Amino acid sequence: MADSALRRLRILDFSRVLAGPLATMTLADLGAEVTKVERPGGGDDTRSWGPPHDAAGEATYFQAVNRNKRSLFLDLGDAGDLAEAQRLALESDVVVENFRPGVMAKLGLDYESLAGENPGLVYCSITGFGGAGAGAELPGYDLLVQALGGLMSVTGEPEGEPLKVGVALVDVIAGLYAAVGILAALQHRRESGEGQLVEVDLLSAVLAGLVNQSSAYTVAGVVPGRMGNRHPSIAPYELLRCGEGELVLAVGNDRQFGELCEAIGEPTLADDERFATNPARVANRAELQLRLERALVARPAGEWVELLRARRVPAGVVNDVGAAFEFAAEIGLDPIVAIPREVGDPVRLPRNPIRLSKTPASYRLPPPRLP
Repeated sequence: MADSALRRLRILDFSRVLAGPLATMTLADLGAEVTKVERPGGGDDTRSWGPPHDAAGEATYFQAVNRNKRSLFLDLGDAGDLAEAQRLALESDVVVENFRPGVMAKLGLDYESLAGENPGLVYCSITGFGGAGAGAELPGYDLLVQALGGLMSVTGEPEGEPLKVGVALVDVIAGLYAAVGILAALQHRRESGEGQLVEVDLLSAVLAGLVNQSSAYTVAGVVPGRMGNRHPSIAPYELLRCGEGELVLAVGNDRQFGELCEAIGEPTLADDERFATNPARVANRAELQLRLERALVARPAGEWVELLRARRVPAGVVNDVGAAFEFAAEIGLDPIVAIPREVGDPVRLPRNPIRLSKTPASYRLPPPRLP
């Protein structure tokens, strides 16, 4: 632990499900000591979210975001257990929670109640739609926020129904923003000695996470819609049919487009005024797709990938999750870590993507089992 960046940081984690646990696991990977408070009996909701399960019957969902933590089972409705939770909070550097707004205040575990005795406390509260105002009572489920936050409106085929992203992406984005907010508050405390309240809500997180789709509206008044696998501002940036399989192209500039045209045997396309520049290609994307697919039918997608990568044209095929891990391993990213358990086989989990040259992530504890 001597080389862990956050080795002296103590975090008390009341959060459940995904956004909060992801934030605290991210900090735990970087060395923080995280105590996860769970309800007796069932624990975190995601302990029962399966299948799939591992060989011991543990839900893989829970394991995804709870390594490097120790669990403490407390009934916050019991006076003794609540007193223990309050004591631990007052001894902690960071408290994280994602209860419905108002719950922690009733328990005396909110920021205002704790900061008087622990002025250096960094307290992170994650909500669905804000901790006050009309949104405070709305339930903060990822699917609901994907719908209300506009993400589903830009996901799917133009003539199809709105689609959710295939993972709880809003929770992931919010969890990462929460981790950044906590680190910023800790830096402020280092300089001033003062803790503070960090608030992240899922709706604001997804609006920020929509990046260029959001700025299209806020800056230009354009309300984006569903475009399937196409990009609103770049072409060709999509999935194209080949002689066998589909090819993913992410052509980001005119040089790459010129190389693409040479590779597929259609060099004159790069000089055609309809396709010579990116704005022109975006304006004529339907005709461009027809011309490209007419040439791409000559080879399977895998062969095109090899030819195009040799010319530094961003191209690939659509991997399933297993193939994605295999690809990451092939290119040397070591995407899986195996964390030993006291009993049974090690648990294999995705590696933390943050690589630090002096204080790398560590994997000290497997996800805690139910007692």
